[in-house]
Amino acid sequence: QVQLVESGGGLVQAGGSLKLSCAASGSVFSIDSMGWYRQAPGKQRELVATITSGGSTNYADSVKGRFTVSRYNAKNTVYLQMDSLKPEDTAVYYCQFDVRFSSWSNGMRYWGKGTRVTVSS
Repeated sequence: QVQLVESGGGLVQAGGSLKLSCAASGSVFSIDSMGWYRQAPGKQRELVATITSGGSTNYADSVKGRFTVSRYNAKNTVYLQMDSLKPEDTAVYYCQFDVRFSSWSNGMRYWGKGTRVTVSS
């Protein structure tokens, strides 16, 4: 059983910074893609950033140049450094891991329960 636990959310003023973390507990063989998604009130969940096992990154246009995704494989952890935050970044942020339990198994997607980020103007 794998569980993802996010931390680092909170309330920040516009222009400020926050760093989110998400760590996986449980035994895994490998983790392919790691990523962050967010869901604002009344809106659908949207991709924020992803990072592959090789370190390739992908960002939503709305966060490019302000957010940085990184991973620490030895601790099965992904981070999201958020700078120059805007009120429109207010949302619940969810981490996502694609996990393999053996070299021949397909990846299984796991989600965290979310951490709330509120940016005040």
